[in-house]
Amino acid sequence: MDFYGKDFLRILDFSENELKYMLATAREFKKMKRAGQSHKVFPDKNIAILFEKTSTRTRCSFEVAGYDLGMGVTYLDPTGSQMGHKESIADTARVLARLYDGIEYRGFDQKVVDDLAKYADVPVWNGLTDECHPTQALGDFMTIEEHFGNLKGLTLAFVGDTRNNVANSLMAMSAKMGMNFIACGPTELRTSDEIVAKCKPIAEKNGCTITVTNDIAELESRADVIYTDVWLSLGEPQEKWGERIELLKAYQVNKAMMEKAKETAIFLHCLPSFHDLNTSIARDVNKVFGIEEMEVTDEVFNSEQSLVFEQAENRMHTIKAVMFLTLYERREK
Repeated sequence: MDFYGKDFLRILDFSENELKYMLATAREFKKMKRAGQSHKVFPDKNIAILFEKTSTRTRCSFEVAGYDLGMGVTYLDPTGSQMGHKESIADTARVLARLYDGIEYRGFDQKVVDDLAKYADVPVWNGLTDECHPTQALGDFMTIEEHFGNLKGLTLAFVGDTRNNVANSLMAMSAKMGMNFIACGPTELRTSDEIVAKCKPIAEKNGCTITVTNDIAELESRADVIYTDVWLSLGEPQEKWGERIELLKAYQVNKAMMEKAKETAIFLHCLPSFHDLNTSIARDVNKVFGIEEMEVTDEVFNSEQSLVFEQAENRMHTIKAVMFLTLYERREK
C-alpha cells in the first residue's frame, strides 16, 4: 500500500485494510524499539508539531517517534506561532510546508487541521481536535489486538461522555475493524447522530453493531473492553463541574461495572485520569464536591485488567507508523 504524501486527519478517511497495515507497521516498529534496533530512516527530514492544546502523551509520542526515525522536530505551542493571530491558517501552512516535511496539529476546531492539509503540500497529521482523535484510536486498537490476538467480533464499550472526540474515533475504528461498539452515557451527553450515521453502514458491512444507550445493563456479559475518559475536559469552567459530575457519577468505572463485563475484559483510558487525589484538579474537585475518584476508581485503574500504560506506549509506535508511511516514498525498481 502506498500512503506517501497522504494526510492523517480522521479514521473514516481510511479503509479497513489501510488501518490494518498501519497497525502491522506499528508492531514492526515496536519490535525494533524493544530490540534496540536503530531505524533512523529519515535523517534529512524535519517535522513541525503545532499545539494549540497542550498534552503530555501526544507531544512526547510525536517527538520520540520523530527522533527515532532520525528527523528533526520543532515544537510550537500557542505562544510560539502566529497561526490564526497575525497569520492565517492558509499562509502558515504554505510557509511551514516550505520548511518541513510533515506537520502535526493538536487543537480545537477540525477545520483548522483540514485547512492545514488543504494548503500544505506535505503530510498533515491530526494529533487531536474537538471532532476526533485518530492517533489515540490507533494506539488503543494496537493495545486491544496485542492483548486478545484479534479484533473482529470483540465488543468495546465507551462509558461516560460519549459525544467526545475519543469516542467518535473509537466508534469509527470499531466499525472499520468489525468490532461491536457501545456508547454508554447520559442522554444529555449523547454522541452525535451525524457520527453514528456515518459509522453504522460501515459496521453493518463488516458484520458488527453500534449501540447508543444510557443503560449500563447493556454492558452485561457483552463488553471485552471498558473504556472511559475524564469527566472534566481541558479548560472546562469550574461552574460546569457540578452539573457534569452529577450527570456522569452513575457511569463511573468501578469494580461493580467491570464485573458486569466479560470475565476477560480489560480497562482502557486515554489519560490523564482522575483516579486519586494526586493532582491539583482532583484536590480542587474533592474540596468542593467531596469525591476522591471520578471517572474510574483507583482500584480499577491499578488492577490487572488495566492496560492504560501499555496503551500510552503504543501511541508512540502507531504515530511512528503513520509518519513513516506518509513520508516514505516508494520507488519502483
